[in-house]
Amino acid sequence: MRNRIKPIQFLLIVALISTLFGCSNKPLKALIVSGQNNHNWPVSHLAIKEILENSKMFATDIALTPPAGGNMNSFNPQFDKYDVVVLDYNGDRWSATTDSAFLDYVQKGGGVIVYHAADNAFAGWDEFNKIIALGGWEGRNEKSGPYCYLENGKLKLDHSPGHGGSHGMQREYPMHCRNARHPITKDLPDNWMHAQDEMYDRMRGPANIKDLLYSGAADRNTGGSGREEPLVFTVDYGKARIFHIMLGHCGPTLENNPAMQCAGFQTLLLRGAEWTATGKVTQKVPDDFPTEKAVSLRKDYGKGKSGK
Repeated sequence: MRNRIKPIQFLLIVALISTLFGCSNKPLKALIVSGQNNHNWPVSHLAIKEILENSKMFATDIALTPPAGGNMNSFNPQFDKYDVVVLDYNGDRWSATTDSAFLDYVQKGGGVIVYHAADNAFAGWDEFNKIIALGGWEGRNEKSGPYCYLENGKLKLDHSPGHGGSHGMQREYPMHCRNARHPITKDLPDNWMHAQDEMYDRMRGPANIKDLLYSGAADRNTGGSGREEPLVFTVDYGKARIFHIMLGHCGPTLENNPAMQCAGFQTLLLRGAEWTATGKVTQKVPDDFPTEKAVSLRKDYGKGKSGK
């Protein structure tokens, strides 16, 4: 009589193969940093959590700072426990201990997403400005670095004086792909319509952009710069994988939040999160992705989508 593999032996073999070949179904770990912002962080950090967790790819934790003026020594996230850190923060400077822990995480190759107004934060912290590449407001000017925009399809660094950071009226606007080969943008449309949102312009800083992924035209007629502005890109910062997305101005409620309910924004956030965490993107293009002429909203933040 032949010896048969017992069920427990079979499970152990499967587990061993999964370990050896990286076939784990464990979700990636994401930390959302929030708690202060000139934007509606009580809604935005929850929307980000919904998007990440509804994809079934991420398990998320939230680290909230004390309110403005509070004791920042109590804010000590363990960044190194996470595959990706999502910055949804613009407020009081962290403690020296937290600054150091964050830099250690990033400089050792950590994954970071810079979301919307997080690029307004910490104007006086030189290393943070290298991590975000471009920032605005909070006193930024020509001393912060050049303006960065597209001219004749190429990035231009403009050292003329002036404040950093502005935007025109909120509106729907087309996104223009600048690198269709990157894992984050691969197979996505070259042009698609983003839902009503701010478009950041006149941003300035070290401008150490590694891969420019999407740009948009800041319409002068609606208060914009009149330039083609970089809106989605990766950052050249040592071993770190950093994804900077200027889209996603948060609405008043989770139910009324078109910029973050945009299927294009959610797709980019998820692809950017996977890439920052792993260096690759396994997600297929969703069938509800916006077209060149039509906005597409996921008002449930992807609860009906698997993310794969």
